[in-house]
Amino acid sequence: MEDEGSDSAPVVTAAQIARLAGVTRAAVANWRRRHDDFPAPAGGTAAGPLFSLAEIETWLAGQRKGRGASQEVTLWQSLRAAYGDDMTAALVSVGSHLNGNAGAALQGQLRESVDQLAAERTAPQLFEDLITRFLASAGRSGAQAPSSPRLIRAFAHFAGPVEGLVYDPACGAGSLLLAVAGSDAAGRAGRAGQELNPGLLRLAQLRSQLSGGPPASLEAGDSLRDDQHPGLRAQLVLCEPPLGQNDWGREELLLDARWELGAPPRAESDLAWLQHCYFHAALGGRVLIALAPSAAYRRSGRRIRAELVRRGALASVTALPPGMATSHNLPVLLWELRRPASPDEEVRSVRMVDLTSNDPDGPLVPTPDQVADVPLIDIIREEVDLRPSSYVKAAQPDYPTEYTTLRTALERQLRELAELLPPLPPGPGAGSLDGITPVGVSDLIQAGLVRTEEGGAASTSDQLDTDYLRGFLRSAANTRRNTSATGTHRADPRGAQLPQMAIEEQRHYGAVFRDLGEFERRLKELARMGDQATRLAYDGLTNGALAPEAAHNVTSQDTTREGAE
Repeated sequence: MEDEGSDSAPVVTAAQIARLAGVTRAAVANWRRRHDDFPAPAGGTAAGPLFSLAEIETWLAGQRKGRGASQEVTLWQSLRAAYGDDMTAALVSVGSHLNGNAGAALQGQLRESVDQLAAERTAPQLFEDLITRFLASAGRSGAQAPSSPRLIRAFAHFAGPVEGLVYDPACGAGSLLLAVAGSDAAGRAGRAGQELNPGLLRLAQLRSQLSGGPPASLEAGDSLRDDQHPGLRAQLVLCEPPLGQNDWGREELLLDARWELGAPPRAESDLAWLQHCYFHAALGGRVLIALAPSAAYRRSGRRIRAELVRRGALASVTALPPGMATSHNLPVLLWELRRPASPDEEVRSVRMVDLTSNDPDGPLVPTPDQVADVPLIDIIREEVDLRPSSYVKAAQPDYPTEYTTLRTALERQLRELAELLPPLPPGPGAGSLDGITPVGVSDLIQAGLVRTEEGGAASTSDQLDTDYLRGFLRSAANTRRNTSATGTHRADPRGAQLPQMAIEEQRHYGAVFRDLGEFERRLKELARMGDQATRLAYDGLTNGALAPEAAHNVTSQDTTREGAE
């Protein structure tokens, strides 16, 4: 668990804190945000902070997090054993019980465990903790990914205080609605939503009821094909629409009244969702919708984008930092639309904000050089490009200082990298471990000896080493078992097998796998730093901020002389 920090004191990552406490990494991130006394980082980087192990253990003991978390893990494993892969149904049963439904299908020991934890944390808090765990695991499955905690935070930040009705047409388990119009909005905002997945819709309904916030009108169905709120007009519409919908119903919806800006092309489901949201915005109301960058420049959508700008309906486009979405690492664009309160309202510009260089966990307040108010006439060109990077001029870096700092860091990393790759003597021969009786990971999960959490599988037993487990999960044989005939790799480790070894031998393997993992992480970091240093060097050399060393300078006279010789 120990890493090298700025001094000799042992430090841990956020993932290791989660493993220590028996919670998800999302829970650790929540602790950092909610608790002012959570230990400050002792080293690392903004994206990968390191914490003092001693301070973390003291804090966990003071907060009694270790004891409560382990009970939550036990409950989660019991729910998995009872409900299998249908954890949506498991949480619906838990939420119904916590909400006072006497007919909830939660019996025996499960009911007792839920009641005990609810007495310690309160029913709403327990349900939210379980939902957080569920959404983290759902984000690693092949299903439609839920909104990430980072993106939810961005929506809440840009929405600001809300009065009036808030509507989400693809509400999932209700995370965006709760973040923007939660219990603190009681009396000032109402909530409405629609969701295609009935299980997620039921979770959203239970969360709304347990949160104690404003009333919610949540309906089932496909919002594009079967709008359950045709007359609804909201002060704020929120949406992170499903990605890459090839069949969203264009043919049957060609004459739909929602297409105020034009019928969306078949490949532009994003712009169908955008117009659906805009249709449901009240006069003077707003829309916040998160879209992939391609929606801002694809040629097929330029007419709709042009009409959006021409009508003065586009207030701003903000490029969020990479890593804000669950399903991809691209910089998500947050579009803000506003329906004019009167026909005479004149809009002259669109605010473009580029936060792509910011820390995804840091402040979302732009600096002046990250903002450009662009006149409408400058946007309505041939492509109608709505990417903020096309208009916001990035601040020039301090080339000499940044390049020297990066070069020094690269030299240190290269020295340390060679020491991390472990020496490995010859083994008994390829295939020699095949003769050892294997054990299926699915059996270990069912027995409660392995859990699948943020960061992969982890051992819950002192007879199974976590690093040994994770190392063998990456073997060629297990990779083949988790790869379908079409070449798709599944993250679910249930089909994997491990050779049975004594715990001491497991730890020998685990130590090597741990070193390999750190080598792999450092190598990726080295590649990132190398790419950054190369770009700085090319840019600096070609714009005059940097120059070759004197020994490398070749004057025109030297070149002429060499040519004559």
